[in-house]
Amino acid sequence: MNISVVVPAYNEVESLPELTNWIREVMQKNAFSYQIILIDDGSNDGSWEKIEELNQTHPEVKGIKFRRNYGKSAALNVGFAAAEGEVIITMDADLQDSPDEIPVLYKRIKEEKLDLISGWKKKRYDPLTKTIPTKFFNAATRSMSGINNLHDFNCGLKAYRKEVVKNIEVYGEMHRYIPVIAKWAGFNKIEEQVVEHRARKYGTTKFGFSRFINGFLDLLSIFFVGKFGKRPMHFFGSMGVLSFLLGTIMALWIIGEKLYDIANHIKIQREVTDQPLFYIALVAVILGSQLFLTGFVAELVSRNSAHRNYYQIEKEV
Repeated sequence: MNISVVVPAYNEVESLPELTNWIREVMQKNAFSYQIILIDDGSNDGSWEKIEELNQTHPEVKGIKFRRNYGKSAALNVGFAAAEGEVIITMDADLQDSPDEIPVLYKRIKEEKLDLISGWKKKRYDPLTKTIPTKFFNAATRSMSGINNLHDFNCGLKAYRKEVVKNIEVYGEMHRYIPVIAKWAGFNKIEEQVVEHRARKYGTTKFGFSRFINGFLDLLSIFFVGKFGKRPMHFFGSMGVLSFLLGTIMALWIIGEKLYDIANHIKIQREVTDQPLFYIALVAVILGSQLFLTGFVAELVSRNSAHRNYYQIEKEV
C-alpha cells in the first residue's frame, strides 16, 4: 500500500464526507493504493455515524472511535498504529488542509528519502490571537530542538516514512512537536513544504487558550526527556552539585571573614546569623542537596524502567 491518510476528527460531521471524497479523487487520479483512517475523538455531533456510512460505501475508509475525547495526540498515536502505507499523511478534518498536497509530499518522501516533511502554512487565515502565539512557540521550539529549517511545527499536514510513525509515541499535547520527537528518536532527515491553508468552511475551532500553556509545558517535557531521559542524574546532579558548592563557598567566605576579624582584633559589627548572605548560603546548600537526591531517585527509577535499554536500531545484518 502506498499511502495511509490519518485524520483525527472531533465534531466535524459536516466536513468528513467532503474531505473523504476529495482524498479519494486525489488518490484515484494518481493511481495510489491507499487507506483513509478516520479517528473519532469522542465526538457528539454524529461524526461516528457518518464515518460508519463512509465505511459502508468506501471500504478503503477505516474508522476508530474513542469512548471520550482524549485529544489530537492520542488520535494520531492510534492512527499511526493502524497505518499500513509506505508513507503516512496526517491532516486535520476541518478542510483547512488540502489533499491536493498529498502527491507532492509522497513524491518528496520517496525520491529524497526523507523521514518527515512538515507543512508550512505560509499564508494563514487564522486570527492574530492564534498566529502570534504560534510564531512564539515555533521560535522557541526551533531554539530548543535545533531544528532550524521548520517554520511551522504545529501544521497538521505532515508526511512520514512508515518507519518513523512505528517508532515514536505521541501523547499529551505532543502532536505539536512530532518533528522534535522524531529527531530525538534518530530520524534526522526532516524537511519543510509550503502548503495551502484554507479558511474554515464548517464549525468553529476546537482549541482554546489553554493549548498554548500546555504546549509550552510539553515542549519542556520533550526537551528534558529527550536529552536526559536515560541519565537524569546528569541534569539534577550537576545542578545540585553547583548549588551545593555555591552555598559552601558563601558559607566559607562568611566564616573566613569572621575568623579574620577575630585574629586581627577587629570589633565584630554583627553576628553571622544577622547577615543575609548566611541565609542565601543555607538555602543554596539545602537546595543543592535536594536536587542531588532528586537526581539519585530519578536514576533509580530510570534504571528499573522496562524501557531502560530501549534504543532505536536502524539496521541489522
